[in-house]
Amino acid sequence: MISGAELVVKALVNEKVEVCFAYPGGQAIDLFDALYQREEFRVVLPRHELGLIHAADGYARSTGKVGVCMVTSGPGATNLITGIATAGYDSSPLVCITGQVSTHLIGKDAFQEVDMVGISRSIAKYAVTVKKREELGTILKKAFVIAQSGKPGVVVVDIPKNVQQELGSEEYPETVTIRGGQKIQEIPTSEIKSVVGLLNNAKKPVLLVGGGVHRGKAHKELMDFVEKSGIPVVTTIMGKGALPSNHPSYIGNVGIHGSYAANQAIINSDVLFALGTRLNDRVTGNPANFCRSTKLIHLDIDPAIIDKNVDASIRMVGNIKTVLPKITESLNVKDHNCWLQEVKKMDGSVPVHMKEKGLTPEIIIKKINQHFTNAIVVTDVGQNQLWTTQFLEVTKDRQLLTSGGLGTMGFGFPASIGAKLGNPGMDVLTITGDGGFQMNLQELATTMLEKIPIIVCIFNNGCLGNVRQWQEMFYDKRYSYTMLKEETSQYVPDFVALAHSYGAEGHKITRIEAIDEAFNQAKAVKEKTVVLEFMLETEQKVLPIVAPGQSLKEMIIYE
Repeated sequence: MISGAELVVKALVNEKVEVCFAYPGGQAIDLFDALYQREEFRVVLPRHELGLIHAADGYARSTGKVGVCMVTSGPGATNLITGIATAGYDSSPLVCITGQVSTHLIGKDAFQEVDMVGISRSIAKYAVTVKKREELGTILKKAFVIAQSGKPGVVVVDIPKNVQQELGSEEYPETVTIRGGQKIQEIPTSEIKSVVGLLNNAKKPVLLVGGGVHRGKAHKELMDFVEKSGIPVVTTIMGKGALPSNHPSYIGNVGIHGSYAANQAIINSDVLFALGTRLNDRVTGNPANFCRSTKLIHLDIDPAIIDKNVDASIRMVGNIKTVLPKITESLNVKDHNCWLQEVKKMDGSVPVHMKEKGLTPEIIIKKINQHFTNAIVVTDVGQNQLWTTQFLEVTKDRQLLTSGGLGTMGFGFPASIGAKLGNPGMDVLTITGDGGFQMNLQELATTMLEKIPIIVCIFNNGCLGNVRQWQEMFYDKRYSYTMLKEETSQYVPDFVALAHSYGAEGHKITRIEAIDEAFNQAKAVKEKTVVLEFMLETEQKVLPIVAPGQSLKEMIIYE
């Protein structure tokens, strides 16, 4: 006989959890007592529950394994909400274990009682409160299965205090049956033939790759398809790197900040094959005007995605990893080199390039490409994210993690913690803005105390740059509450001094000539976080851009 809390720990061991991000509290104290002096996996204590769940998310995205976090009830649980939505939007597999008041107190407004299941139901893949001790083992097993099966997502397991304390069986099931979790129905051969027929007869086909290829681990299958078909490839922000960005068939990102060539490829295509993407407004611009004369083939594991934003000519619900090889096998080898070169010529004539003089994000990121060949680059959200997706070369040895669907500021730095713990042999860099870094900078304490070396690159332009850019371009320069520094005043905080106060290293870079030395020094530091503050001009913009409500045809290339 063991307590419910001890069974939770046994479940984590049996699921081969490597790291658990956890923050204690009154209704989780029994869970943490069960963790005391256990050495089967690492327990990391971040400084805020929001940082904690982003760290678990970064671990999951970078390893493909389930990220695990554990918190108490009330504010401990509600502090996870933004992280649950962030991971859920991007199909990141997480199991979030939350403490809860004892079952006899539920519904009585007890201290730190919240209906965590009710709050998270619309943003989690599954959420459940464990009402009986004898159900605990089965529910925990289901949580891990659900989190990583089909379209991955977040599972919330809410465990009342009395269930944690109650003694019961130590059995933890090896398998469970999930209601509604049966295999996805096989795609009919006739449907495969229809897709192959469209692709074989296409004169200007384009392959649009989304984050579903990463989540489905279908990189080899994608490469096989591209090598045989010779079709030009464009990606969403979340799909970047599914095909190495130095591959001859790769054109660039599409969407409202996509490259001119990538967007023109889609606009001029006769067949668009979309893999693992929601085709949301960031990709399509005005969806009513997206590919109106193009035949759209849409393949995704989630049936709710198909036709949600853009009507498809052929709808395919299935696993990319198993479906794509069937298409590749039947595909004719066809020479699309003239079409590919036509698109490449557009890229050469209108490249993604920053025209501003002096220190620019383009220069910094291209230096990262040179200095960090075996690395994970984690962005925050805003201009820093968009510049990174434009200029970072993503290959099998250089990974990109970013918050796509929810666009969560404060994601980058704590997610880097999880990425580094999951990939200790790789360099991990955070690219963040001065606004986003301040949302979770308290995790500097975590990296220092846990000896987690991360290189933090702050793009400091003294403002909330993405919104400020919109205000300049579309709101008659009414800079309403986006300036983080007055023109004549000193920036608060002093990021270098702040880094030093945590025991981290900190350096300010103002000149292009100082970048190489800064990165060389940062790489040499093995057990400390290094904060590099790059001083940028406020007026630097992310271009191209599609104005709100406009189609991809109406891109603003340069000002």
